[in-house]
Amino acid sequence: MENFGTLYVVSAPSGAGKTSLIRALVAKDAKVLVSVSHTTRLPRPGEQNGVHYHFINESVFGDMREKGTFLEYAKVFGNYYGTSREWVEEKIGAGLDVILEIDWQGARQIRKQISSCVGIFILPPSLDALVSRLHERRQDNHSVIANRMQEAKSELAHFGEFDYLVVNNNFDVALADLCAILRAERLARMRQERRHRSL
Repeated sequence: MENFGTLYVVSAPSGAGKTSLIRALVAKDAKVLVSVSHTTRLPRPGEQNGVHYHFINESVFGDMREKGTFLEYAKVFGNYYGTSREWVEEKIGAGLDVILEIDWQGARQIRKQISSCVGIFILPPSLDALVSRLHERRQDNHSVIANRMQEAKSELAHFGEFDYLVVNNNFDVALADLCAILRAERLARMRQERRHRSL
């Protein structure tokens, strides 16, 4: 019986709450995994290699890119990020759902290769709320936050490339929305046909 998982690409402007929502979703659903990207950026306080990201230098990243290791890659805020093709294919083949927490550029690359992927875009309730959240994180200085806000406006222009929009105004409601999307996708006719051919 074929029982492949689904690939989800989840994008959002920085500060929209994407990472917190995905972390909570994974804690609720044992059949969901988050891909751990490779990146050339330096670890933030508390981040662990192999858990939050695979931290590598630009030379290693370049070699991996040339070998076709990445399903997608992009340069964001001056750093490179990439997703392991082999890991994603292995997990989906085992019947698990995989979430790629990537920007719109990476999502576009994924759609060209895997038409069955499902795109989810997380929206903040407003730009003012986004600014407040970035300041509350206390991870970046004012100039970095200003740069992230400029980038956020650009990213928001690409929401139309995704299948679902989730507004993160209330965390619990947004999390319930994400859970509902995954449940609906698992009940889609084509996936149900594959699972229940004997019926």
